[in-house]
Amino acid sequence: MFDLSALAVSVRRCAAGLALSLLAAAGAAANTEELKLPDLGESSTSLFSSEYEHQLGRAWLRVFRSQAPTVDDPLMLDYLENLTYQLATHSQLEDRRIELVIVDNPAINAFAVPGGVIGVHNGLLLYAQTEDELATVLSHELAHLSQRHFSRGVEFQQKQQPLTLAAMLASLVLMATAGGDAGMAALSATQAAAQDSALRYSRSNEQEADRVGMQTMVDAGMDPHAAPAMFERMLQASRYSNASHIPEFLRSHPLSESRIADTRNRARQYPRQIRHTSLDYQLMRARAVMQLADTPEQAVERFRGELDGSPRSREAATYGLVLALTAAGRPDEASLRLDDIWSGDRNRIEYIIADAEIDMARNEPASAAKKLAEQLAVSPGNHPLTMAYANALMQSQQSHIAEQVLVEQSKRRPNDPGLWYLLAEVQGLSGNIAGLHQSRAEYFILNGILDEAQRQLEYALKLTQGDHYSTSRIKERLRYVAELREQMESF
Repeated sequence: MFDLSALAVSVRRCAAGLALSLLAAAGAAANTEELKLPDLGESSTSLFSSEYEHQLGRAWLRVFRSQAPTVDDPLMLDYLENLTYQLATHSQLEDRRIELVIVDNPAINAFAVPGGVIGVHNGLLLYAQTEDELATVLSHELAHLSQRHFSRGVEFQQKQQPLTLAAMLASLVLMATAGGDAGMAALSATQAAAQDSALRYSRSNEQEADRVGMQTMVDAGMDPHAAPAMFERMLQASRYSNASHIPEFLRSHPLSESRIADTRNRARQYPRQIRHTSLDYQLMRARAVMQLADTPEQAVERFRGELDGSPRSREAATYGLVLALTAAGRPDEASLRLDDIWSGDRNRIEYIIADAEIDMARNEPASAAKKLAEQLAVSPGNHPLTMAYANALMQSQQSHIAEQVLVEQSKRRPNDPGLWYLLAEVQGLSGNIAGLHQSRAEYFILNGILDEAQRQLEYALKLTQGDHYSTSRIKERLRYVAELREQMESF
């Protein structure tokens, strides 16, 4: 795991060091905006409370979203949330207020931040061949959280130079924005003196996370032998790469032959679980291919190539081809390929949404909205279906209905930036300008852009004079923004 003990050290106190670390990375991150990070307060030799870590994690997440490219994919997020919560219920994690963020980055990486924030690069899904291999990484990150490696590392990190601590926070964001080279440049520029001792300390954390994470997989009914298989392939990939292309996961999670051997020996203590290929996971891998392709046509060629060979899941490769053809503006071809796989599972949400997207590509959004409404009657509140339905309503010039749908969904998922972004767009089309500003404010709050959130709320306040309920609510949100600003300055 990225060593996040730096989060507990005052960035304000270390401002000079942080500036130096960012300058060191400037060459590799020339097109990355200057990082704006919260003041995360003075560290303490005592363990931080779970509530403190929770608040710290959410403050970090708000900043991270404003700096790193993230993926707004309700289907993928829903899948990852379900898998992570399934693992969490079998883990040692006591505070299970987990929040996931998907990073749009081809690097093989995942990370955990104190307070239950877990980040997954969509590139990891391309590398992990099975759901159990992905679960290996997620269980490992859950173990870092459950074992409180953040709090336990504070005293150790206090012995390091403040320059190192400030740079660690900046480097984590850099790794997700400008790529690993920039992040590692920042780390290398500031960690030289403490590198050996920090590495030794992190190895002990990694060994503990391996052990606890494997037990989580076993208790969740997954194959523990996926762990050494995943780690071994990662190590092999690093051997055939130059230094600048070593998987990010291995940069932050030092891996060795002895550690793989330990993991393999530990897995042998448990019976091998024979699990069928998870179609759910393979469909998400296809979505990751689409997200990371340079163009839809490139994705079309990739999926056609897979289907000409022996893909792990022919159905998932066909689904990927459907998505690629739709995005390439070839809905009729996409519809024919969807028919090849849909007949076997008419209620699969991925295929229902793909069919609706084909309708929208044909400029038939009303048809898409009708189909999605019928499915929502069967699965009320389903987030991917709701977002697709609202989008179809918006495109069919039914923005007022879309607004009602999204307002209700915002009560279920108030921390979803993509929902607030779409709601603001819908409210603009429906003429609810005061609502537009309030939704934009919620979006900016979740992205840590508090000045803009305050500005949007002030716009809304001017438009709601005379409406006691609305003005009271907006003033309450303005107070909340002020509290967040104070909180981020006091950590």
